[in-house]
Amino acid sequence: MTAFASDNYAGALPEVLAAVAQADALGHVPAYGADPVTQDAVALVRAHLGEEAQVFFVWGGTAANVLCLESLAPAHHQAIVCAESAHIYVDEGGAPERLLARKLLPVATPDGKLTPELVAPRLVRFGDEHAVQPKVLSITQSTELGTRYARAEIRALADLAHEHDMLLHLDGARIMNAAAADGCTLREATRDLGVDALSLGITKNGGLGAEAVVLFDEGHADGIAWRRKAAMQLASKQRYLSAQVHALLTDDRWRLSAAHANAMAARLAAGVTGLPGVRVTQEVQANAVFAIVPERVREALWADGFLFYVWDELTGEVRWMCSWDTTEDDVDGFVAAIARHAAG
Repeated sequence: MTAFASDNYAGALPEVLAAVAQADALGHVPAYGADPVTQDAVALVRAHLGEEAQVFFVWGGTAANVLCLESLAPAHHQAIVCAESAHIYVDEGGAPERLLARKLLPVATPDGKLTPELVAPRLVRFGDEHAVQPKVLSITQSTELGTRYARAEIRALADLAHEHDMLLHLDGARIMNAAAADGCTLREATRDLGVDALSLGITKNGGLGAEAVVLFDEGHADGIAWRRKAAMQLASKQRYLSAQVHALLTDDRWRLSAAHANAMAARLAAGVTGLPGVRVTQEVQANAVFAIVPERVREALWADGFLFYVWDELTGEVRWMCSWDTTEDDVDGFVAAIARHAAG
């Protein structure tokens, strides 16, 4: 099986597994995050993102997003503005609405990216008791369509949010891919741009199963320890989550794995460009390739054992994801199969 379906299909980095084993070798240590591994991991996150960062490790990205949003929009009448393609709107099974009882206000975008001009129509009826009040602007970096916000674009959205007494949340499931592509640090890609809360993705970049809620204002962290527990995200043996975070952030290991995944996506896009019936639909700016592929070609590739998702059933658009462990041979073999079937 060769999977281009999701970077979640990939295994864990050897360094991550080694870190988990080292955490296990400690024997008995305090539970629920009172262990030295967690303390070291929190310190390392702060070294990357700022000493003021409030850091809470969780199992999954949906939980990280929900806890970030609840921290920034604590009242039921507050709403979250997001792209129509946002994970929190499309792919989290209604978790934000169910668990937070907050309204999501979606915005249509051509490339997954919000702009001040696109967001502006949602920023209305402030003070009107008959309408929900926009409180959080949520963006994804890199986006669900594989595109990447320029730093100036995030800064402009942060400024817009703050001008309206709103806050900016960044779903960073693939923030490491974006920062690697942009050649910047994680802080330069987030906090320095005015981001108020970050869902820091670990799993998709070689983690075993860990994410982090990062709040950049201590005031927003009020009560989150209880909310994390109530959301069933407080791990008793938290050292195993913390070890994964520590392994990826040590010596900028995150950058190596993310840059490799990005490079494989660029190689894949270049390989299929110009093939009959195949059209890359979004600029490849991280580790995802979106393309229109004829149905017969899709079916033939699946029969060959290649795994990937159809993104849009109406247009035939597919998504191909590359991971830290995708090899050049994987990509070249996939391209060769696409070329063979596209030629008919």
